[in-house]
Amino acid sequence: MKPKGIRVTVVFEKAEEGGFIARVPALPGCMTQGETLEEAEEMARDAIRAYCASLLKHGEPVPSDVKEVVESVSVALPA
Repeated sequence: MKPKGIRVTVVFEKAEEGGFIARVPALPGCMTQGETLEEAEEMARDAIRAYCASLLKHGEPVPSDVKEVVESVSVALPA
């Protein structure tokens, strides 16, 4: 049997002190960081797994259909 999975948006931001911060908007409070983008991505996977494990442990539902989409938009400002 294939394990249940979810697809969520992870937002990566450069941290002022270096490295990257990873936020998961669909899972309130779920965030982590890494020295590289690749490390932040792996840390985000671990944080999502731990967050969902905690939901299950406390009898709460794990989101099954996350519809949140985050897009990056560039806007030119007048000089």
